Amino acid sequence: MSTAELSGHSELNKGSEASRYLNREYSWLQFNKRVLAEAANPDNPLLERVRFLSIFESNLDEFYMVRVSGLIEQFEGGLLEPSPDGMTPNEQLQMIAETAFPLRKEAGKLFSDVLHPQLCREGIAIRRYEELSVTRRRELDSYYHREVFSLLTPLALQPASSLPFISNRSLNLAVEIDGEGGETRLARVKVPNPRLVRIPHRATEFVLLEDLIAANLESLFPGERILNSYVFRVLRDADIEIRQLEAADLITTVEQSLKLRRFGDPVLLEVEEGMPQTVRAFLMRMLHLEESDVLSTPGMLGFEELTGLAALDKPALKFPPHLPHASEQLVNSASLFALTRSKDVLVHHPYDSFRSVESWVASALTDPAVVGIKLTMYRMGSESPIVESLLEAAGDGKQVAAMVELKARFDESNNLTWARELERAGVHVTFGFPDMKTHCKLCLIVRRDKGGLRTYAHIGTGNYNPATARIYTDLGLFTSDPEITQDIAELFNYLTGFSKQREYRKLLVAPLSLREKIVERIRRETTIHQEKGGGHLIFKANALVDPEVIEALYEASTAGVKTDLIVRGVCCLRPGVPGLSENIRVASLVGRFLEHSRCYYFHNGGKPEALIGSADMMRRNLDRRIEVLAPVEDPKLIRRLRETLDIYLRDTVKTWVLGSDGAYERRTPTDPPFNAQEWFMAHPPSRDVYG
Repeated sequence: MSTAELSGHSELNKGSEASRYLNREYSWLQFNKRVLAEAANPDNPLLERVRFLSIFESNLDEFYMVRVSGLIEQFEGGLLEPSPDGMTPNEQLQMIAETAFPLRKEAGKLFSDVLHPQLCREGIAIRRYEELSVTRRRELDSYYHREVFSLLTPLALQPASSLPFISNRSLNLAVEIDGEGGETRLARVKVPNPRLVRIPHRATEFVLLEDLIAANLESLFPGERILNSYVFRVLRDADIEIRQLEAADLITTVEQSLKLRRFGDPVLLEVEEGMPQTVRAFLMRMLHLEESDVLSTPGMLGFEELTGLAALDKPALKFPPHLPHASEQLVNSASLFALTRSKDVLVHHPYDSFRSVESWVASALTDPAVVGIKLTMYRMGSESPIVESLLEAAGDGKQVAAMVELKARFDESNNLTWARELERAGVHVTFGFPDMKTHCKLCLIVRRDKGGLRTYAHIGTGNYNPATARIYTDLGLFTSDPEITQDIAELFNYLTGFSKQREYRKLLVAPLSLREKIVERIRRETTIHQEKGGGHLIFKANALVDPEVIEALYEASTAGVKTDLIVRGVCCLRPGVPGLSENIRVASLVGRFLEHSRCYYFHNGGKPEALIGSADMMRRNLDRRIEVLAPVEDPKLIRRLRETLDIYLRDTVKTWVLGSDGAYERRTPTDPPFNAQEWFMAHPPSRDVYG
C-alpha cells in the first residue's frame, strides 16, 4: 500500500475504529524521513549532514532487523490479527517496502549528487580506484597485498556443494567468473573492515575497500577471467527474544542469543544498482527472499562508514562545540549533597553538565560519609566513569549493588563485560527478570550524615552513559525526599530479591500501575476542565503508541482540554480530527541533539503536576518493562519544567507538525526563527534553580 493509498484508506474509514490510530511502522518511517531531511538541510554544517545520513541508515537497518522481522514472523506464523489501525502484517510489509525503498534511494542520491560533491570541494572525497593516477593505484595495490589479501576468503556460490553463510550487515562482492562452455560461475568475497582506505599522501581522500578488492580480484582467482563484480549486503532478523524457559542461567541465555542473532533469517537483500537480474535472482533463491525483499540502491551501500568521515578533524564543517553549564554546586558532590538535603535539584542534559551525575556517583569512593550505592544499568557504553567508580568503591569496602539489564538490545555484550567486572570486584550484581526488561534509570546513595543515615536518589530519563549524555537531551532529578527514596529502595528490593510489593508512595511504576495512573491523571484533567475550564496537558516523549492512553487523550480533547504532545518518534494518535482530536497538537523536534527526555505535565486546575522518568507511552514499556516516573514537586522546578516545555513548543526551526493523515510538515518559520536547542545552549538556568 503506497503512502497515498494509506492516507486515502484512512480517510475512507474515518468512522471506523481503526481510523482512530496511525500505523506504528508508517509513523516510524516518517520519523526516519525527518532524520534524512536533516541530512538534506543546507543550513546544517556539511559533516553534520553526513552524520545524519549515517544515522538514517543505521536506523533503517535496525528497523528491518527488529520491526520488519517481527512482522514477517507474524505473517509466516499465521498471526493475521490487524494492528490497532486495521492493517494486517502483510499489508504493513507491503506499505513498508513502498515507503522505505524510495527513502533509501533518495538517501543514496543525496550523497552521490549533493553531499559528496560538496565534500570534494572541501578536500574530502571517496575516490573511485579507476580515477586515480597510476602511481596512487600502485601504492594502493601494494597496501592491498600487504594488509588485505590474507584476510580474504573467496567462496564458491555457483556451482557449489554447499552455500556459504552470509552474515548480518556484512558487505560482500558477488563475483562473476567466465566458466567452461560459456557458463558463468559465481563467487562471494566478504569485505573486511575498515572500509575507508586512505589514499597515500592525501589526508582526507579515501577509496572504498570493496573498490580496491574489485580492482585486484585476479589475485583471488588466478588463471580465471573475471567478468564483473557487484556489491551486496544482507540484513537478518536480530530480534532474538530471551525467554524464561530457554535456560535457567540468564547469562548463558544471553550469550546463546548473541550467537543466534548472527544467524537470524534474512529480511532484506540490498544490492547495487546495475546488478544483473541473473545474479540478483540467484542471491534471492539462496537467501529465500522474494522480489519485494530486494532493495536496489544507487551509489554507495552501507552508509555506516560515513561516521568515519563525520569524525574528521574539520571544526569548520561541524556544529560549534557546546560547553555544558557546570555550576560548582552541581559538579562538586559535597555541595550537591548539601543542596539536595534542603531541596530537590533538576538538571537538563546536555545543557547542564553530566559531570554532576558522574561526580555524585564517584562520591561513593571519595566521600567517607557514603556507605552504600545502588544503580540500574541499561546502556552504559564501552567506557564508563560511573562503572569505574562502582568498581573502585566496592574494592574500598563500600556496599555496592548494580542491577545490570543484560537484554538491552545491541548492548548485551557491553553489559555482560561490565557485569563480570563488577562481580569480580565484589559488587552485588543482579540481572532482573528473564521476561521483562529493567529500563528505569535510578541511583540510590546511602550516606551517614550528622543526624544518622540518609538516603539520596537520582531519577533520570536517560542512561548513565557519558557518550550519549553529550548528544541526547535528558532530565534528571536529585532528591532526598524520604518517600521517594524509600520507594526506590523498595523497588531495588523488588529487582534484586523476592519482594512482591505492588504499591508505592510517590513513584509510578510499570508494569504495576503506571498506565492506570497516567490515564487517571488525564481523566482528572478532563473533569477539572469540564468544571472550571483551563485544562492543559503537555507530554514530551519518544513515542506515543498505547491505545488506552490515546483513548484517554481523545476523551480529554473531546471535552475541550488543550493538549500539546512533543513526540520525537512514533506517534499513533491521529490529531486534528473534528469531534475526536481537534484540540490535540503533535510536534516532533529533530535537531542537533536527540530529544530523549520524557516529561508529563498536567495543569490540574492551577495546581500543576509534573512527572519525569524513563517511560514512553507504549505497550512494551507499560506491560513488559520495569519503568518509573517520579513527581517533580518543588514549585520552582515545576515552573522550570513548564518553561522548558514552552520553549520546545515555540521552536520554528527544527519542529515538524503531524497532520491527521499521518504526514509531517515543517512548522511555518517565524521572523526571526526560533531554535529551541540553540536557546537552551545559550541560556544557563538561573541560580535560584540550584539554590
